[in-house]
Amino acid sequence: MHTRILLAEDVHMVRGALAALLELEPDLTVVASVSRGDDIVPTALETRPDVAVLDIDLPGMDGLTAATELHQKLPSCRTLILTSLGGPGMLRRALTAQVRGFLLKNAPPSQLAKSVRAVAAGQRAIDPELLLKAWNFPENPLSARETEVLRQAARGANVDEIAKSLCLSKGTVRNYLASVVTKLGARNRIDAVRIAYDEGWLP
Repeated sequence: MHTRILLAEDVHMVRGALAALLELEPDLTVVASVSRGDDIVPTALETRPDVAVLDIDLPGMDGLTAATELHQKLPSCRTLILTSLGGPGMLRRALTAQVRGFLLKNAPPSQLAKSVRAVAAGQRAIDPELLLKAWNFPENPLSARETEVLRQAARGANVDEIAKSLCLSKGTVRNYLASVVTKLGARNRIDAVRIAYDEGWLP
């Protein structure tokens, strides 16, 4: 079985190295590589890969959002996430996005080709230890409103801007942010953003 691969990675050197690594395998061919998340689906529809190997942290659109859209528009293409973001919450988001594989970037190089083959064959390729952590991990402790306030704060919006955007008073926004910091056990708002993003609670 010959497997056609689409590769999405925003760091040029890493993308080139991954493509070279995969091309060493006689049964794997990289038919396309992109650096932006919003290029994934259009490129996949054009090149019809069997497997899309996606990073999560991409400009334009994150890899998990792209994976969800790809599953809807090209269900024949299975997805494998290759990321440094290995939090249990992130894995749970990936599973919700119909991702078939989840591999950390610090895995042995030989694991990549093996995982691509497994995903292409319709199997799951997820580290069992990561899967167990995700299974036992608590749900997102933040409410939908707290998540939205934190999302806007993460994008650099100040209290005034968040208040106007969500039609809230500035005091209410400050209360939400204080609640988020407390719930996540964070040191401050910036630390709360980091924690929420690492755990996959902040799309």
